[in-house]
Amino acid sequence: MRIEPITELTTAFPGFLTDPHPAYRALRAQGPVHRVKMPGGETVRLVLGYDAVRTALADPRLRNDIRHSAEFDDDGGYAIGLNMLQTDPPDHTRLRTLVAREFTARRIAHLRPRIEHICAELLDDMTADRADRADLVNDYAFPLPITVISELLGVPAADRAAFRGWSSDIVAVADAEKAGAAAVAMTGYLTGLIEDKRRQAPDEDGDLLHALVRTHDQDDHLTPEELLGMAFLLLVAGHETTANLISSAVHHLLRHPDQLAALRADPALVDGTVEEALRYEPPAQIAAYRYNAEPMTLAGTALDQGERVVLGLAAANRDPDRFADPDRFDIHRDPAVNRAQIAFSHGIHHCLGAPLARLETAIALPALLSRFPDLALDETADAPEWRPSLLRGLRNLPVRW
Repeated sequence: MRIEPITELTTAFPGFLTDPHPAYRALRAQGPVHRVKMPGGETVRLVLGYDAVRTALADPRLRNDIRHSAEFDDDGGYAIGLNMLQTDPPDHTRLRTLVAREFTARRIAHLRPRIEHICAELLDDMTADRADRADLVNDYAFPLPITVISELLGVPAADRAAFRGWSSDIVAVADAEKAGAAAVAMTGYLTGLIEDKRRQAPDEDGDLLHALVRTHDQDDHLTPEELLGMAFLLLVAGHETTANLISSAVHHLLRHPDQLAALRADPALVDGTVEEALRYEPPAQIAAYRYNAEPMTLAGTALDQGERVVLGLAAANRDPDRFADPDRFDIHRDPAVNRAQIAFSHGIHHCLGAPLARLETAIALPALLSRFPDLALDETADAPEWRPSLLRGLRNLPVRW
């Protein structure tokens, strides 16, 4: 392998974990591909330019299966089961088809009344125990999607708090030991939950996880490892990213009063607001790691076989060659332009849950702003703090009304 300079992100950019955009901006100006050390210690090829990232997301030479990594040995490669983000065709095609069969647009559309009801309940709770302030992350942005996805998949209400804690620890980058312990705990929990679903009557009208268990038992299309991985992916991806999207959207609206006023004046701007929030602050900074299955050239950079390639979704979404004045939060952007943002990835690994995330956010924002016409940041509380994770989300968002 060629000897090339390595940029250690957290050393070269000390504030990287809380605000990665200056690093992306500086590196992107030097070129689309860089050799960097990630916060977790891995040396990777980081791809930053919009065109390079979008092209790479659809390049079949870049594989998701870790066994294509030059550094892969016999460590198993999979944290919890085996899911769609860790596989390539034809296995990926089979897994995605099985989930898509159950995770239909019709099923998602039918969730609207339930999502509206959950929003109303959470807003009622916010005003019940305190007169005029709340932490929007803990009281609204997280409870909404974790309730929706848990009900969809059949996770008991009593288990959701523990599940949220494990999920947050797993996606963090600062404490590998805590993340490992959380993965063990979640593996045990999901294994038990799957067994509970298996004990349900085969003809019982169950939830999505019950349907996937029946698929495994009847058609033998899901291995036990795949079933475990599918449950993990749907549950974690189904709430972590949406919670991040809702809270960051509100945060940026409150920090841009002119945009907030425009949305209040014209609720029809909500879809554009969701798309701008996705472009401006994607809930996942990067796509799942890729590994090039053969020597290749990517955006003018030669890669040896088996290199780890990280595709920067957040960096691509603020590329000035694709989006005018990209560091400006503007809900009035041309929808045709903003739909090109790649917060939910692109190609065969485009996020299957994107319609649900968009729907939840498009319901949550108007409900919140309608209930609290004078919503504002609570300057008397601790300042909003970003979680040190490659999933871009706020730890807290104190608000008042």
